[in-house]
Amino acid sequence: MNAQSATIPPMTVLKSEPDPRYADDDARYRAVEARDRAADGRFILAVTSTGIYCRPHCPSRTPKRQNVRFFLRPEEARAAGFRACRRCNPDASAPRDARLDAVRAACRLIEAAEDTAPTLEELGEAAGLSPFHLQRTFKAVMGITPRQYWDARRVGRLKANLKAGEGVASALYGAGYGSSSRLYEKAGAQLGMTPASYGKGGEGAVIAYAFADTALGRVIVGATAAGICFVGIGDRDDLLLAELQGDYPKAELAADPDGLGETVAEVAAALGGREPHAALPVDVRGTAFQRQVWEALKAIPMGETRSYSELAAAAGRPKAVRAAASACANNPVALIVPCHRAIGTDGSMRGYRWGVERKQALLEAERASLRGRPLAGASG
Repeated sequence: MNAQSATIPPMTVLKSEPDPRYADDDARYRAVEARDRAADGRFILAVTSTGIYCRPHCPSRTPKRQNVRFFLRPEEARAAGFRACRRCNPDASAPRDARLDAVRAACRLIEAAEDTAPTLEELGEAAGLSPFHLQRTFKAVMGITPRQYWDARRVGRLKANLKAGEGVASALYGAGYGSSSRLYEKAGAQLGMTPASYGKGGEGAVIAYAFADTALGRVIVGATAAGICFVGIGDRDDLLLAELQGDYPKAELAADPDGLGETVAEVAAALGGREPHAALPVDVRGTAFQRQVWEALKAIPMGETRSYSELAAAAGRPKAVRAAASACANNPVALIVPCHRAIGTDGSMRGYRWGVERKQALLEAERASLRGRPLAGASG
């Protein structure tokens, strides 16, 4: 933990209601371009090319839009592997209230821990709350549990170390992993590939891919040795391949229709209304909140839908409706994480990366499949 995050100075008060001036990422980026001081305390700007998070009015050069991510709180940026800017001291602009102060005390203790996650008792003592109330307050504020925050911080540090060019051993121990076996056993779920091949944009990784025809068009599946990292639906193979390459610009892509035959068939079957096999390994890289939303999506029964507000609530942040919609839009594995089951609060079909018409067709196929099933418990 750096000196910036070791001591949190007095903070400004943040209103409980979101500010409509910064309602979406485009509006937030405009505030960054304008060096808008009124945006302080409303959100945090993180720059993927530097690994640093800042206040909206930071005097540093304005980053490119494609290199920007936004967070509500500094803790969320740190959990994603970013570090505080030394020029604008973004931790000083964080909102203050009793609950946030308690959670920040717990976050500081988690961030200071190197090898072992603090216990709930230790966190509660630091926050001035009972372990039960600390757990509940932490989940209400952050959308994840203290243990999940610990895991996210550790994975974030690992990714930052690997992207900075550190060797696997150095990156591993620098991130707080006590042994390589603990890292490699979770690499498929947390990195989508082995640590040695994660690098920048999948540099050094080999991603096999294959196509299949379906009733809704062509489907492409991309996979590393660790699991599926991309699923797309479209009309043209070249455009789908470009989408995969865009997600992993430095990876080597290799056609492997034979090796991926069963996997592609399993994914393609979902386009006909069948639930993908739950054991399919996937790439779930993303922020802690995105992963919470993706888990909420996977919990939706086939043929049913949930609104973005319901997904935000299920992820522990009921007011983060736009962020929940963004998590759906950034889902890298369509069908396996069924973001087509997310709809607007008014029940309307909202945007879908692979086309709203396909979204509607997927839901109709699922419902038709369910109607053709025998009732649970019925004998043959």
